[in-house]
Amino acid sequence: MMMMMMTTNNIFPTKKYDVIYADPPWTYRDKMKMDGNKVGVIKQYKTQTKEWIWSLPVPDIANDDCCLFLWATSPMLPLALETMGKWGFAYKTVAFCWSKYTKSGYEATTLGRWTHGNVEMCLLGTRGKPSKWREDKTVRQLVKAKRTAHSTKPDAVRERIIQMLGYRSRVELFARKRVWGWDAWGDDENLCDEVGDGCCERRQDGRDSPCQ
Repeated sequence: MMMMMMTTNNIFPTKKYDVIYADPPWTYRDKMKMDGNKVGVIKQYKTQTKEWIWSLPVPDIANDDCCLFLWATSPMLPLALETMGKWGFAYKTVAFCWSKYTKSGYEATTLGRWTHGNVEMCLLGTRGKPSKWREDKTVRQLVKAKRTAHSTKPDAVRERIIQMLGYRSRVELFARKRVWGWDAWGDDENLCDEVGDGCCERRQDGRDSPCQ
């Protein structure tokens, strides 16, 4: 079993990967207001322009056969699809749709632009022919999981990627935390060794431990 090292610093990865998992810090240019105050993601974390995101050497770290899992909110779908193309991937489908819940078990909603938002999508793009790796064809698209810290995605998505594709070489870009078995790159000041709800424990054989 291949051992996967874990890198977490501001130097962009240089090795090649079969799976790239990314949650870019999109710039929304929000004009939404709540109680007269402007509401936007820029208050939560540092965002970047589309040109900066496109300039990242993502194509250089993708193997000839590679899957890209790219997070996008509903208003940013056109930009996410354009970004996928800029990085050299062909859009295939919405791999996962995250329906958010509060800690109390209620549906979590945001102001939205036209309707109150509840879901966030993880798009799948491919380079080459990575479909040959599919080990499990029963993986579900809908992920029902609680909303935690701002922009933090549910660990269940990483688990389902591994369930579907097996233990391929993989990296998470714009990571919020380090997870065993995944290389990680990001600029989050809270990026740390965290054993949370996901597959974060290293087994002796190098594989992720199953989630409890």
